[in-house]
Amino acid sequence: MSLSIGIVGLPNVGKSTLFTALTRKGGLAANYPFATIDPNVGVVDVPDERLEELAKIVNPARIVPASVEFVDIAGLVKGANEGEGLGNQFLANIRNCDAICEVVRFFKDPNVMRETGRTGAFVDPSADADTIQTELVLADLGSLERSIPKLEKEAKRDKEATPRLKVAKRLQTWLNEGHRAAEMDMTDDERAAVHDLFLLTMKPILYVANCDEDQLGEKPKINGQDAIPICAEVEAELAELDPEEAAEYLESMGLERSGLETLARAAYRLLGLQSFFTAGPKEVRAWTVRIGAKAPEAAGVIHSDFERGFIKAETIGYEDYVTLGGESGARDAGRLRMEGKDYVVRDGDVMVFRFNV
Repeated sequence: MSLSIGIVGLPNVGKSTLFTALTRKGGLAANYPFATIDPNVGVVDVPDERLEELAKIVNPARIVPASVEFVDIAGLVKGANEGEGLGNQFLANIRNCDAICEVVRFFKDPNVMRETGRTGAFVDPSADADTIQTELVLADLGSLERSIPKLEKEAKRDKEATPRLKVAKRLQTWLNEGHRAAEMDMTDDERAAVHDLFLLTMKPILYVANCDEDQLGEKPKINGQDAIPICAEVEAELAELDPEEAAEYLESMGLERSGLETLARAAYRLLGLQSFFTAGPKEVRAWTVRIGAKAPEAAGVIHSDFERGFIKAETIGYEDYVTLGGESGARDAGRLRMEGKDYVVRDGDVMVFRFNV
């Protein structure tokens, strides 16, 4: 599955520093607005200790974790919905992402501009988050203003289009009150009906509080939602260390894992995803599938032919696989199950698929 999360924020909040640390890829990080113009793209592994445990049993040639694609998008400014700054390009890049990771400035640095031409140690995370939400809401209202007349014409020709028009008008009223589209009460059918309107505020969002090192133990909130505290400068330093040195550095700060590991996991959860595994001498691999997916869909993640020709899946729960020493031990203990097309995949399942070519 190709999953893309756009890293957004006002200029100079540390987006590009965070992206560089995430991907160990040299995105431009500079102290002026629009240092990032074209979006940088990087693929980040989703940390999962279970892969190492599986590898101890089968001794594979390689380990392949699940991954999430992060996109470093140009800084947004007030008026972006009307094309201010790089507004149109910014909004277009967000539309192509599955979810939004919003970086908000908590760090205090008198040498870094908070606004064009203005420096200072002051910070106002709530106001910064409100600026971005307002721009996204206004952009969505603009989209609905263009879409609703077309929907009205469709509804006159086809009465089955009327429910879609009604929910679009409800969304217009809701957005005019300053709310995100995702927060409006809708049925699954209503959400499906407006999916192809590609509203920006319908996308799931998580917040990152880019903070100073001494703020890492805090639990910041933005718009009532828990934010992930990350010190982008610390993460950039960790990215330059080998795993042992990085672990020692984290321990010296009293942290169990890096902020970026926390972010990658949170992004995975945000999109309603889980992992199942395949394990053998060639590789141990984590595959990404949506929560609630059935066995044929999981097979299709590996190869589309697997889904079309799906017959059954040999399935072992992760705990059973590890406790019983692998596939043969699970089979001997009666813990290997033959599952059909209606089986709902569980997080951590170790699976082997049988299919018709």
